[in-house]
Amino acid sequence: MTFKTTAELEVPKSIVQQIIGQDNAADIIRKAARQRRHVALIGLPGTGKSMLGQALAELLPKSKLVDTLVLPNPIDENQPVIRTVVSGEGSKLAEKAKLATLSWGRNQQFIFLGLSVFAMMMPWYIRGVYGDIMAAASLIAGMLFVGTLALAMGFAFRRNNKIIEPKVLVDNAKQEKAPFVDATGAHAGALLGDVLHDPLQSGGLGTPAHLRVQSGAIHRAHSGVLFIDEISTLDAHSQQELLSAMQEKKYPITGQSEKSSGAMVRTSAVPCDFVLVAAGNTETVQKMHPALRSRIRGYGYEVYMNDTIPDTPENRHKIARFVAQEVVKDGKIPHFTSAAVEEIIKESRKRAGSKGKLTLVLRDLGGLVRAAGDLAQEEGVKVVDAAHVLKAKNLARTLEQQIADKYIEKRKEYEVIRTTGAAIGRVNGLAVVGTQTASAGIVMPIEAEVTPAGTSTEKRKFVATGKLGQIAKEAITNVSVIIKKRFGQDIKNYETYVQFLQTADSGVEGDSASVAVAIAILSALKGLPIRQDTGITGSLSVRGEILPVGGVTQKVEAAVDAGLKQVIIPAANENDVILAKNKSKIKIITVKRFEDAFSHVFTKEFIPKSLNKIKHPQSFLGRNYSASA
Repeated sequence: MTFKTTAELEVPKSIVQQIIGQDNAADIIRKAARQRRHVALIGLPGTGKSMLGQALAELLPKSKLVDTLVLPNPIDENQPVIRTVVSGEGSKLAEKAKLATLSWGRNQQFIFLGLSVFAMMMPWYIRGVYGDIMAAASLIAGMLFVGTLALAMGFAFRRNNKIIEPKVLVDNAKQEKAPFVDATGAHAGALLGDVLHDPLQSGGLGTPAHLRVQSGAIHRAHSGVLFIDEISTLDAHSQQELLSAMQEKKYPITGQSEKSSGAMVRTSAVPCDFVLVAAGNTETVQKMHPALRSRIRGYGYEVYMNDTIPDTPENRHKIARFVAQEVVKDGKIPHFTSAAVEEIIKESRKRAGSKGKLTLVLRDLGGLVRAAGDLAQEEGVKVVDAAHVLKAKNLARTLEQQIADKYIEKRKEYEVIRTTGAAIGRVNGLAVVGTQTASAGIVMPIEAEVTPAGTSTEKRKFVATGKLGQIAKEAITNVSVIIKKRFGQDIKNYETYVQFLQTADSGVEGDSASVAVAIAILSALKGLPIRQDTGITGSLSVRGEILPVGGVTQKVEAAVDAGLKQVIIPAANENDVILAKNKSKIKIITVKRFEDAFSHVFTKEFIPKSLNKIKHPQSFLGRNYSASA
């Protein structure tokens, strides 16, 4: 690093230039802004989708924004009229109408006061002319007249006030650039607009229809950007109506609930010429309305977000700039030293999960930046150093990491996880809990047992239990094929049972435990004790090849925390393991084929000659693994 602190790094002012590692997406956003095209952004959470949406709003050509007003319809009050005026004029017209209404009210008050005085003075005059009885009658009549007049004028004032005054639906008076409206998670009314229910619909006490109209996100995004993350969570009706709004560029507002009086009201068409930025993950594409996706694809762009970038000096400098941006955005934490940035980069390598890569799930990485900054702020120091980042890694652990720690602690306490000795049919598998962006490793004990099938001619059983998912079940089936192929003469007379211990709370999904399962079955079949200080992960093909798996670093860390002495991983994952110095004292063995693991998991004195006869490539020797620089 050529800087001392991130204060020396220049933070771009424009949003599009602040986006890290999404060069292709940024280019698409620039094109979409020039041509007003819709965009679908698909990828992992935290990779910058909402930031790209804001950049699009910033880049949109400056157009004349308008205010949208809703006015009463003198012909049919259930069909309010929509009117647009230049930005800033809407609130002025509404205020002017309000003042006019108040002026009318003041005039009526003067008239009422004059008539009240007259009604109260008349009995005194009548008393002198006609006597007390007529004066009393005149007083009662005057009081009734004043009361009736008060009620009549009050109703007239309220109704005149509501009818004359227009309502500002969309106010862009303070908007200096194209609006950006985030409608993520919006229900139908919030997205498409709504008309409120009026419990008092008669007797002159009800609220006029035009005052109950509420604008939707699509209307507030007129001439700007409508951003919807996880767009597939919208129901089918909302997606269909959104498509209609995109096609027509205007959409009338009506009550969204059929049981509400608002359903009787329908305004004239309200302008909603927006650019849609639809975001989500790969599952979003499958659940989107086909016509809506076709509209985006036909009149815009689809972009798959990068989740990693190559680990190059240029990209490491971009991560440093990201740290500087987070400091500036937060405004409450000090800048980072170059050594602190180096620790952030190491964490980026680890979270990438692939050799030679840096993660682009920067929102989660930003959490680490802020945690380290908070520690420095508490100490009252002017800069964040490497020690603060190291402390923050423990402070800002994900929920999955905390759960994994409790998981290992409890299972070691009750000896569910064994780390010493040897056992037949029992192996320590390694797994990952959580999501792709927030995960932690755990040690998952697996037991296997084979029993004589008897003399029955029925199909031999191969049963696996432990709340297995579909992929895990298929992987177990593949394991049975390998065992039968290599040891068919031995296994044909047995029923095989596999149990994943205590997985009821989390279940098992994926095929990364298939190597461990095969080892456990082979151990039970041949009576071979398995070293309990060894953890195993890897996907086993039907031809006996050990294929790469995900989350290798997290799995190795779990093995270290559990007290295991060695782990066996696929050779293809060798460079994916990035460990901190305090977790580097473990032997990591890489293997390419199923047979390569035998000499490392079975205690040598129990390896029978039958296994030695199996021909397989030269095994990879174990090595001590040190922390990545």
